[in-house]
Amino acid sequence: MQALLAELTGSDETAAEAAALMLAQVGDAAMPALAALFESPDADHRWWAVRTLAAMPEPRMDWLRRSLDDPNPEVRAAGALAFIAHPDPSAIEALIAIAGDEDSVVSAVAVSALVALGRSVVPSLLGAFSRSSLRGRVQIMRALSEIRDPQAINLMMNTIADGSAAMQYWARQGLEALGLDMVYLKPE
Repeated sequence: MQALLAELTGSDETAAEAAALMLAQVGDAAMPALAALFESPDADHRWWAVRTLAAMPEPRMDWLRRSLDDPNPEVRAAGALAFIAHPDPSAIEALIAIAGDEDSVVSAVAVSALVALGRSVVPSLLGAFSRSSLRGRVQIMRALSEIRDPQAINLMMNTIADGSAAMQYWARQGLEALGLDMVYLKPE
């Protein structure tokens, strides 16, 4: 176990990836070591702890949720990426919060994790839309357009009328995905 941990926290990323996959197979026996890495002041150690958890068949979801609040954007992105592989409704609010992250990788991966949750996330996205930052609203609209749920039609229509150019783009994409992109004119 100590040799794997040394490789996981070493400077060779190939060896660290192999160690993460082996530690993920160890399961519960690796948890004390991973807990220590989660508490490390070194962001790389925290990142590798998240990466290892994400490779586990049944990771500690509470630890993955905690990673979404990490001060380091790479750790937040790794946490969001873990939720793509392991969709969990308990992370919805945290994922919505980082969908508006200033780091574009974090926000993009958070949207993908929300989309992985499917239609169950739509009511939360609709509820969060008005209280989110502009960046957050754009990313929420992107998620809604990719999920393709009819519950979002009204918001998409309103966004086309009053949203920013980026929000209008995603609203149009969503309406098109729902088959509502055609405009019919009444003949005279």
